[in-house]
Amino acid sequence: MAPTFRALSVAASDPTGGAGLQADLQVFRSLGVHGSGVITALTIQDSRKVHRLLPVFPTVVLDQLRVLLRDLPPHAVKIGALGSDDVVRSVLLGLNELDPAVPIVLDPVLAASDGTPLLERRARESLVELIARSALVTPNLAEAQTLSETDVSTREGSEAAARTLVEKFGAKAALIKGGHREGAPEDLLATRGESGVTLRWLGGERIAGGRVHGTGCALSSDIAARLAHGDSLEDPVESGRRFVRNALRAAVAPGGGARFLVYP
Repeated sequence: MAPTFRALSVAASDPTGGAGLQADLQVFRSLGVHGSGVITALTIQDSRKVHRLLPVFPTVVLDQLRVLLRDLPPHAVKIGALGSDDVVRSVLLGLNELDPAVPIVLDPVLAASDGTPLLERRARESLVELIARSALVTPNLAEAQTLSETDVSTREGSEAAARTLVEKFGAKAALIKGGHREGAPEDLLATRGESGVTLRWLGGERIAGGRVHGTGCALSSDIAARLAHGDSLEDPVESGRRFVRNALRAAVAPGGGARFLVYP
């Protein structure tokens, strides 16, 4: 029987299958969600690094979005690496045809784990517009610092950055991932309600092993898949974090570089 729920990934292609659109579709399927995909950029990469990024023509991105939204309207959307400002603007335009009630999970990918840029610097303003459309934005520490222009090296700084993403930029919620923080990898969840922004620190554990590819993609796509099922936000966030921890414990190195997550 075909899955009842549908989720759309708008992301760059990762030919290794360890991250990007290919990983998103694997996560969707593992949670019983049919995944469709709009490719925003092609990458030349292996398990060691991204060698080159080639953004898709913006009109092609827009046409992909429009066709899919009309024929396979999703119950949730996950957005990952976008490559260029023109692509971000095309995504914004295409999302005008999305039902406003459909939640968007935005993973604001600025660079690969090896440091290779995955979004033009001039795209910041457009990305902020996309944040305003999102039910949840999931930056890592470096992305949160760049977007909010706030030093996130302390808990107070992270809280200020989270407030910027929610109060100033307009996201309904923000999850700042703490995996790159010294010590315990705590995440910070900021949610907007009638009484203002609520901040909640989520404890984590450091799982031993070498570099792992695709953790951010897996987390955001897991949350999107659970939102497609109609779950409220906080349960998918907790479930997504648990999903990634379990996938990390089972991670393997299929090539000569980073380990890849193993999904249940």
